[in-house]
Amino acid sequence: MAGKYGGLVLVLVSLLLLQGGVQLAAAAVWNVGDAKGWTFGVQSWPNNPSFKPFKEGDVLVFKYDASAHNVVAVDDFGFGTCTTHPANAKVYSSGNDRITLTRGENNFISGKAGDCEKGLKITVFVRP
Repeated sequence: MAGKYGGLVLVLVSLLLLQGGVQLAAAAVWNVGDAKGWTFGVQSWPNNPSFKPFKEGDVLVFKYDASAHNVVAVDDFGFGTCTTHPANAKVYSSGNDRITLTRGENNFISGKAGDCEKGLKITVFVRP
């Protein structure tokens, strides 16, 4: 019985791997803030100079001075209040962070004192 279905299972697994490979190959890499990087005034970056068509699986690269800033993936409340919310929000601090986007709204702020309030935050809307 295993031999009878083994070939079918192999074909299905191969198709799934091929589909995953195509999706990975299609993923775009976006440098947040373009040449300026993750710095003040970046809040309009996702829509300036033109809308960026973010897709699920795309990667955002945050380049910044790690001694001055960081990146925190927050929810709507954290974005609006410039707080690390939820309490278990992921904090990145390498100065060269690569974050894979998920479907829906993705919010990022700098968690360093005063940064977010000065505009060091972005929201990226991601389609499937």
